[in-house]
Amino acid sequence: MKITFLSPGTGSYYCGACMRDNALAKALHRAGNEVALLPMYLPLSLDEEVLEGALDKPVFFGGINVFLQQKSALFRHTPAWVDRMLNNATLLKGAAARSHMTSARTHGELALEMLRLEHGHLTKELEKLVAYLEANKPDLLVLSTALQGGMIRTLKERLGVKVLCFFQGEDTFIDGLPEPFCGSVWQELRERLPEADGLAAPSRFYAGLMRERLGLADLEIEVMPNGIDVEGYGPKERSGVPKIGYLARMMRAKGMEVLVEAFIHLRKELGHPDAKLQIAGTATRENQDFVWEMQDKLDKEGLAEEVEWHSNISRHEKEEFLGGLTLFSVPVLYPEAFGLYVVEALASGVPVVQPEAAAFPEFIEATGGGVMVPPGDAEALARKWKELLDRPEELKAMGERGRRAALAHYSMETMQERFMMLAEKLVSGVQ
Repeated sequence: MKITFLSPGTGSYYCGACMRDNALAKALHRAGNEVALLPMYLPLSLDEEVLEGALDKPVFFGGINVFLQQKSALFRHTPAWVDRMLNNATLLKGAAARSHMTSARTHGELALEMLRLEHGHLTKELEKLVAYLEANKPDLLVLSTALQGGMIRTLKERLGVKVLCFFQGEDTFIDGLPEPFCGSVWQELRERLPEADGLAAPSRFYAGLMRERLGLADLEIEVMPNGIDVEGYGPKERSGVPKIGYLARMMRAKGMEVLVEAFIHLRKELGHPDAKLQIAGTATRENQDFVWEMQDKLDKEGLAEEVEWHSNISRHEKEEFLGGLTLFSVPVLYPEAFGLYVVEALASGVPVVQPEAAAFPEFIEATGGGVMVPPGDAEALARKWKELLDRPEELKAMGERGRRAALAHYSMETMQERFMMLAEKLVSGVQ
């Protein structure tokens, strides 16, 4: 089968959806399919080997071009060579590093514009994509996020291509937009998404949440858990000192403040004498003040030397980091659609302690590789850490159980098999 992914890049930090698309694309290619991975908005930023040929593909709806065309009629008629110049990877990555300077209103305008492509200011960019796909027509086009749903109608009408659209945490972004954009984006999605040939969500939780938020109780959404390339993940040499780890974007919404407060409670109130905290993940410029605030809080408690910080780590560094941990937690404060970092920790043989909310109960149910605590409760999180650290044999068994299940349920090969079952049904038209 000929399959094309249209995957929004971040340009400057690692993205779970990008990693999912890349891992799935590579697995599909190994299984004998013809696969293309097309970046959208910004270049893909991955901590692993990219699908062969993906780095040679043009960036569609390049972030600078889209911004300028949305703001000024002049740039809606520039020649192709100007557009190519503005799509330069180095230039786009530089713009991405400063994207936090863009206002919420601008995000809202662009999000809505992308859902009204046929009648908006970005028709030139849409025509470029249509022309490329006409020359390289796939059997199935995969949209990485529902926020790309504005192109479903045109691509189906112009190309006759089957379209599968993934959900991946859109609700948090949309709800952060100011009105009238927030309500208008939800309305456009409500009208556009049923036009896709297939919809898929990474968890039962998120499929249900999006049906509720869209007001479409009967919307058919396939549940397809994300997978990872498990090569390299596994237990590494561990010292006798217990290490509690965090691997996600360094931001308040991911629960990093809850994590820090739980660590302080573990060391100061519960009296655990030697536990260390290991924090890793993406650290963007817009999150730097928050990171300094957390470091200052630890310093005031006399625990700054007990915490290690690792920003923007490579794939190999991530494998070593996770494999050396004793426990893992990312106490997210919003309705996480999946949480690829949990799969990576489980594949490394590390038990997880996660909020009893969002998609996390599905991980625990499927793997037996962790336990849950009430969301946002730093003291409960600390108590659960201590309880597990005081029972090392049980902790070891939990890690081994979680690793076996992660390799079985969340590998990219398993995801590829699930994906192909759905893809064949969509392309053949068999219900």
